[in-house]
Amino acid sequence: MTLRGELRAESRQKRRTRAREGAHNKNRGRNDGPGDIEALEVGQSSRTARKVAVLMGGPSAEREVSLSSGRECAAALRGEGFTVVEIDAGADLCARLRDEAPDVVFNALHGRWGEDGAVQGMLEWLGIPYTHSGILASALAMDKQRAKDVFRAAGLPVMESVIATRAEVAAGHVIAPPYVVKPVNEGSSVGVHLVRDHSNAPLVLGGDAPDMLMVESFAPGRELTTTVMGDRALMVTEIMTADWYDYAAKYSPGGSTHVVPAEIPEPIAALCLDHALRAHRALGCRGMSRTDFRWDEARGAAGLVLLEVNTQPGMTPTSLSPEQAGALGIGFAELCRWLVEDASCSR
Repeated sequence: MTLRGELRAESRQKRRTRAREGAHNKNRGRNDGPGDIEALEVGQSSRTARKVAVLMGGPSAEREVSLSSGRECAAALRGEGFTVVEIDAGADLCARLRDEAPDVVFNALHGRWGEDGAVQGMLEWLGIPYTHSGILASALAMDKQRAKDVFRAAGLPVMESVIATRAEVAAGHVIAPPYVVKPVNEGSSVGVHLVRDHSNAPLVLGGDAPDMLMVESFAPGRELTTTVMGDRALMVTEIMTADWYDYAAKYSPGGSTHVVPAEIPEPIAALCLDHALRAHRALGCRGMSRTDFRWDEARGAAGLVLLEVNTQPGMTPTSLSPEQAGALGIGFAELCRWLVEDASCSR
């Protein structure tokens, strides 16, 4: 069965499950819980508009990326027949959601507060179904050290690293170069620095650097990434850059090139799919996630290393995860609709 066919079968099963759960949700005092949201089959048009609140922006360092994702998703969902309200998440978010009373929240927030379990906890408290991962998976994935502990326990390959204070990192090399210094709980390569081999001086940190940092041995090789949608790993993309994949390379025009699917040996592609799905499951992710790798081809399979899992990947039509879905015949609007269909509480 094709991926689209499997997703249609899932949709039919979810419709039956939600119908059974409808009475339970109403007994909880809500008339717009998950049981009242009819599942949409992938590839089938919606003829009844439901209200979706798209959360975007917010106070994190990834605000601009989130605004871009949110606007694209909102436009796509309107095109699919949903009633959409765009909410720039601020201190009044809880009150805004109570006033708007959406059937579903599409979480297009990136970074802290929106991707670390905080907003997910609020949505659970309000009883509003939401997209992507739940509280625990979001919190684990955002905390790079705890995520590594989960990956190691699952037998997945990760680089060695230590947690150090900002003062320690600025005073001298805490591990031998080359290494990468990154915040423990930010995403999108925010605040990530590479200390190259044979570097004589420690890293000079800006005043906005957090107090605690992860210092991780540098993983040489090619940049690869794999999306998991539902419980299926889609494919492998290679990300090609002039130097290394930092924040500027991710978001500056021409900063990177995506090769979809990656031109790598089949056994390595199969390992990426396997590791991405195992990481997704080990963290308890839901909806969609994306796992980033580095592969040192000189070492073969032993050179593949898992870097991190992103529980809310970028969502523009040219972002990595929508690109992979598109290569398998799932358009951007269709992907957004699938995420709304997948929404629930107790994730």
